[in-house]
Amino acid sequence: MKFYVNQHKYYCGVDLHARSMYVCIIDEKGAIVKQKNMESGPGEFLKIIEPYREDIVVAVECMFAWYWLSDLCRAEGIPFVLGHALYMKAIHGGKAKNDRIDSHKIAALLRGGMIPMAYVYPSEMRATRDLLRRRNHLMRKRAELLAHIQITNHQYNLSPFHKSICYKGNRDGIAERFGDECVRKSIEVNLSLIDHYDQHLKKLEYYIDKKAKVHDPEALFRLRSVPGIGHTLALIILYEIHDMERFPRVQDFVSYSRLVKSAKESAGKRYGSSGAKIGNAHLKWAFSEAAVLMLRESEEVKKFKARLVKKHGKAKALTILAHKIGRAVYYMLKRKEVFNLETFLKKK
Repeated sequence: MKFYVNQHKYYCGVDLHARSMYVCIIDEKGAIVKQKNMESGPGEFLKIIEPYREDIVVAVECMFAWYWLSDLCRAEGIPFVLGHALYMKAIHGGKAKNDRIDSHKIAALLRGGMIPMAYVYPSEMRATRDLLRRRNHLMRKRAELLAHIQITNHQYNLSPFHKSICYKGNRDGIAERFGDECVRKSIEVNLSLIDHYDQHLKKLEYYIDKKAKVHDPEALFRLRSVPGIGHTLALIILYEIHDMERFPRVQDFVSYSRLVKSAKESAGKRYGSSGAKIGNAHLKWAFSEAAVLMLRESEEVKKFKARLVKKHGKAKALTILAHKIGRAVYYMLKRKEVFNLETFLKKK
């Protein structure tokens, strides 16, 4: 957890919503100098902070609408802090809670150097990253349709599909398997939607590919040298990381990727783990997916995983493999090296 500890003359806390925002400005002694509820927008915000622009820092809790305020502060040369929503317990733990109180708490945490910082992703790559996340969302919707076809096939105890229905050429005649007209119609709708998703996803992936090559083609090449990490998975990892220099240690990176559990300890006793939702869910998924795909491509990794299964069990073995891939990616991008399987499988 990182805290913003720089000192300023004025501290501005913003309780931001989609259409409104409550602004609280306090001075270096903690006294409230301005507090106002207003519509969300750059003009009104710049107007209210204008008398304090000489030395002010702005903080907002991380929520879906923070992009425009971050970009505005960057363009105006105003220091901006994005507060980590899951760490800011003081905001949600009070007896009374409203926008006025929340904005004051954000300003007070900022002044006291106790506001936990989230990463402010730069606007130059942010839209492409969000487009990649949208692509993953659409892929999951497509997978749900395929799963529904499989489930319906099992419901009526029909013979299993001999080939993967993920591919268009293997989906001919699926609807005709079902005798009931309503069931057949349901499957036809699923197949039609899958074809529609396929068309748009193909165009979307082509568009993302063109945009991604502009940003960092060398890092993309290094990521693709890992067995099991294809073009799309490499793009997801690259854009979710953005800049490996923001992680001083490999432990920081694997923690951010949700590849380790955080222990809860007190007085020498361990009470389990916590923080499962703190970190990047997209990197967690990407490295877990890479672990499964790596096993398909490398016999040496299969043997390595078999040894892990004997010692830890199947589920934990995959978790360890995903963690190991995460560490490898960290050092590859830090040292600007390609993947080396011999080094990867070397015992510590």
